[in-house]
Amino acid sequence: MAMASAMDLSSPPTFFLSGTSTSSPSLRRLSSISVSGFRRHSNRKLQILCQATAGTEPQSGLSVSGSKLAARSGQDRLLKVPISNIRNFSIIAHIDHGKSTLADKLLQVTGTVQNRDMKEQFLDNMDLERERGITIKLQAARMRYVYEDTPFCLNLIDTPGHVDFSYEVSRSLAACEGALLVVDASQGVEAQTLANVYLALENNLEIIPVLNKIDLPGAEPEKVLREIEEVIGLDCSKAIFCSAKEGIGITEILDAIVQRIPAPLDTAGKPLRALIFDSYYDPYRGVIVYFRVIDGKVKKGDRIFFMASGKDYFADEVGVLSPNQIQVDELYAGEVGYIAASVRSVADARVGDTITHYSRKAESSLPGYEEATPMVFCGLFPVDADQFPDLRDALEKLQLNDAALKFEPETSSAMGFGFRCGFLGLLHMEIVQERLEREYNLNLITTAPSVVYRVNSVNGDTTLCSNPSRLPDPGQRKSVEEPYVKIELLTPKDYIGALMELAQERRGEFKEMKYIAENRASILYELPLAEMVGDFFDQLKSRTKGYASMEYSVIGYRESDLIKLDILINAEMVEPLSTIVHRDKAYSVGRALTQKLKELIPRQMFKVPIQI
Repeated sequence: MAMASAMDLSSPPTFFLSGTSTSSPSLRRLSSISVSGFRRHSNRKLQILCQATAGTEPQSGLSVSGSKLAARSGQDRLLKVPISNIRNFSIIAHIDHGKSTLADKLLQVTGTVQNRDMKEQFLDNMDLERERGITIKLQAARMRYVYEDTPFCLNLIDTPGHVDFSYEVSRSLAACEGALLVVDASQGVEAQTLANVYLALENNLEIIPVLNKIDLPGAEPEKVLREIEEVIGLDCSKAIFCSAKEGIGITEILDAIVQRIPAPLDTAGKPLRALIFDSYYDPYRGVIVYFRVIDGKVKKGDRIFFMASGKDYFADEVGVLSPNQIQVDELYAGEVGYIAASVRSVADARVGDTITHYSRKAESSLPGYEEATPMVFCGLFPVDADQFPDLRDALEKLQLNDAALKFEPETSSAMGFGFRCGFLGLLHMEIVQERLEREYNLNLITTAPSVVYRVNSVNGDTTLCSNPSRLPDPGQRKSVEEPYVKIELLTPKDYIGALMELAQERRGEFKEMKYIAENRASILYELPLAEMVGDFFDQLKSRTKGYASMEYSVIGYRESDLIKLDILINAEMVEPLSTIVHRDKAYSVGRALTQKLKELIPRQMFKVPIQI
């Protein structure tokens, strides 16, 4: 019979098997389990680890995988390890390259999540994230892994993968010392992969290349490795081949994290400096802040100070994310955790802010903090006018969790009462609209998205205009500037012509083209952001049969010949339909808009002119 022996909790807990001969079938079966638990592709044997007490029997049917026992208690994961045994890492990948699946498998193999609790996209909590297969709200998880009989604490800081949330990605990477670069072995390097790698390199992270989905029939790992070396310049001699879905190569990834990612610096004696990489609003405890302690230490009861917002609070609760919240007494430099301090608004604890002690403030905040700046605006109006108070309440609740969401009341003779809302980008806008309709049962009308223009008036003043109806008259304005973006398009060579034609149609300015592989090219353009907020992405996918990808970043404002296009229905101007366009495109845009209105407006008993 297998008996658990009592042991010192400071050492890795181990089951001791007694009263059983080595010829026992159960012992032989146990010792033959392979590391992956899915395929017998590794010779390393499992070590069964569990928090055990004297005189207890292990339960039958325990699931063993990686180098942990999946039924280990939460207390075992909280055992203190020296700072030299802490590893903070992130996973960066293009959308649909298997980032969430790999995170799931790491949690499962290390026993952080028990098999009975496991579900796909475990760290993606929102229904929208599961349906779209994307990460919107980043998460964090603390894992315990035993490497060569030594326990290590691995902190995974998950990141959203879309360009709209690039600032959140940069703050997550700043909280790490290393990153797993996950690339689909059948698709190769994509645009968002490059963008996130450059962010990781800016933060001086140790990057471990991981080729995922090697079990697919179309996988070309050697070709993709050459692509990574040529495009990014990473040494891929120690790249890891894996299949997160099948569990291949997971233990090799965990070993590489321990071996190759450096430990945090031991700065526990310095004044507290902690980097906020995420926060969310809890209706009972206020804002819960996720942070990485860079210098010093923090414990329950400390009076903390947010350096960017200038607010101070008492820490009601301090803990770690495993991935559920578990309270601890104290967190030291190098550790990742959460803090609850009855903060009333996410705006008081913004991503990128620095936490320090109120009585012993740090001399300077951590670099890189930026205010979230909305880039895309649109009007939201309820179909039923009686739902206006519900829409206001819903937006206020969403804003508690999303400091980047901005809104102000707007009225229209045609649409009634509504709100002018600002978003980080098109995906952010879609997510907010869908959450309003799904979670708050609102039926909404959305106006065409627009960007923020900079208007220089004749008297020398400069104002920002996000609503076309508020654009000053031509006699009052000297010039109008619009935001430009640098866009990188990655495409198979067969579609280069189609993409260049699309970019030229959207007033794009060609900058550079280079081949990153034998049959793939990278094209660099600069074009107005306003030309992208429509159907640019849909056209990109349509003209390349879904093979192209894109990544963009805002590079500043440029003066353009812009005019306001008004729509008149039955000789009355409809302000929500007004838009700002380039003079050269005014006729074609106006004609398309009036044609669409002609199709949508029901037939009338008399003629109703539609004019621009």
